[in-house]
Amino acid sequence: MDRKNCILEPSNACNDCNDCLFCDLDPNKECDNCMECIEGDSQFRGIKIDEVHYDEQNQ
Repeated sequence: MDRKNCILEPSNACNDCNDCLFCDLDPNKECDNCMECIEGDSQFRGIKIDEVHYDEQNQ
């Protein structure tokens, strides 16, 4: 990863532990973008977006 600060502990530098890659609902599962964490009975959900990365080849 090319991160300067840890996503889970922003006051710490990233040490490439990859804990941020695991599912919020099942900590034993690596995130596969199944979206279960944002689906539910609510009419809307909010998520915080810290960064947007663009594919430089497609610009």
